[in-house]
Amino acid sequence: MAQTYDRRRQDVGNILALEHVNVRVADQTIATAFYVQGLGLTRDPYVMVGTDNMWINIGAHQFHLPTNEPQVLPGVVGLVIQDCDALPARLESVRDELAGTQFAWSIEDKHVAVTSPWGNRLRCYAPGPWGDLTLGMVYVEFPVPTGAADGIARFYRSVMGAPASVTREATGVVARVVVGHHQELIFRETGAPIAPYDGHHIAIYIANFSGPHAWLAERGLVTEESGEHQYRFVAIVDPDTRAPLFEIEHEVRSFTHPMAFRPLVNRNPAQRQRTYARGRDAFVPDAG
Repeated sequence: MAQTYDRRRQDVGNILALEHVNVRVADQTIATAFYVQGLGLTRDPYVMVGTDNMWINIGAHQFHLPTNEPQVLPGVVGLVIQDCDALPARLESVRDELAGTQFAWSIEDKHVAVTSPWGNRLRCYAPGPWGDLTLGMVYVEFPVPTGAADGIARFYRSVMGAPASVTREATGVVARVVVGHHQELIFRETGAPIAPYDGHHIAIYIANFSGPHAWLAERGLVTEESGEHQYRFVAIVDPDTRAPLFEIEHEVRSFTHPMAFRPLVNRNPAQRQRTYARGRDAFVPDAG
């Protein structure tokens, strides 16, 4: 008998990738110590190479870190780090350099919890639950008001064309949106106060570029016509009532955007001058 498969498990939907998270930082030297030395990630050597911005590569994904009044995403970003067992030692090595900031880290049950110098929270996981992904950004989780999850899921399904589900978990009601291969946006309901939105943003690539734009533009929700290949919106609304549900700027890019899926440089963070291994400069999946 031929084997059968649940083909829906391979559906990605209209959102092809969550490409980056953008949060402003106050100091590029401190940001370098945290993201490059501590986390072991790689500065993009080709774009934003000055002293007023830095792009940090995590596999095929990025953090964008322009210099200005720092921003704090109120939720948490999930990363897969191939050598997660070596992460605590790297983080500890920058503790003195980051003294006086909000930098902190702890080893939890299934991840390493990390707080950036400006208060952005990360969860760093070893590879495994995300299939063949060994380095990358796997989710961004946001706290949302009680009662908002269902409308948020319907917004992404009907407006953005993305698979989205709503479940009741131990911590409450959660909307999960598929935004690429092994990537999710997570909206977790909370009764606690949520910090005012401060302008941080996410960037996504979508296949049907014009459809969501038409819906958003008709309702006055497009906040920037960036160019032929990109637009932005901030408000997530109930698609039926137009009631506002949550704010997070989406930098929406077409599949034909000039920077779409460009190959990113990732280094092997284990390389050291004293223990240098020839031919091991670049990150290679499963090579350690």
